[in-house]
Amino acid sequence: MSKPGFLLTFFFMKKTIITIVSALQLLMAGCSHTEHKTDNGRLNTERIVCVSKQLNEIIFAIGAGSHVVGTDLTSVFPEEIKKLPKVGYHRLLNAEGIISLKPTLVIHDGNVAPATALTQLEKVGIPVKEFSEAKTVDDTKKLIRELGALFHVEKGADSVCNKLDADLRKADEQKKQYKTTPKVILVHFGQQSNQYLVVGKGSAATQMIALAGGENTASVDKGMGPLSPEIIAKAQPDVVLATEVGYDQKGSVENFKGLAGIALTPAGKNNRIFRIEENNIIYFGPRTGENILKIMELIHK
Repeated sequence: MSKPGFLLTFFFMKKTIITIVSALQLLMAGCSHTEHKTDNGRLNTERIVCVSKQLNEIIFAIGAGSHVVGTDLTSVFPEEIKKLPKVGYHRLLNAEGIISLKPTLVIHDGNVAPATALTQLEKVGIPVKEFSEAKTVDDTKKLIRELGALFHVEKGADSVCNKLDADLRKADEQKKQYKTTPKVILVHFGQQSNQYLVVGKGSAATQMIALAGGENTASVDKGMGPLSPEIIAKAQPDVVLATEVGYDQKGSVENFKGLAGIALTPAGKNNRIFRIEENNIIYFGPRTGENILKIMELIHK
């Protein structure tokens, strides 16, 4: 064969090999991204890692808890969720820990970090789905039904929504017996920042306190602000609610009163400082009606 003929043959052989390799690469890439889909193309919910306490509580309430194989550290309700492997704090996720659980899907509510952890999951072919955080009761019922559809437990979702409505009606009726509106602040211990925080007015907790017949008087508009003597002095709370981690670190009402001028408030002077589970007040969920009744009992003592 002449040299030009040889080169031409070699060129076409090389081009064919490159084409075959490229096709195989595309096929393998496609497999890595579809291996967690069901036959009809829907997301595979067989093994879920969920890094949101709100989403986890709803999933268990609607009867889909058996699908969850791992959660973040803050997901502690219901009780059986504590037995599941933890993949770290939801704002300090580790992709390797999640991957080791071999999930078919990872879900979250947007309040996660670092973003690179989610990118790593998607690179290895693990689908990641974000649900919007439910910031109102109506949002919560919508979210419950969305999760019901994802797990094919629509009847369970409807049942949870119906109970939530009934509990809220009961709480609204009971609130009518109270003639005063206590000033309330919620003190939360931030495990990421390792400091005490005051929960702001633009929160689920503020709405629940209002539905329980109280008023959040903290001068923090959104999110949470560092606990300070100025905020406490301005709020002058009749009642201080403290989530469990921060309260338990102090060990007693007397010790808790040593924080940032709390002893000088009406709440401090009258020892109206009460421990409350974070999952009862920080977010909306299936038990929101029940939790409002619990809050009502505390702030109207």
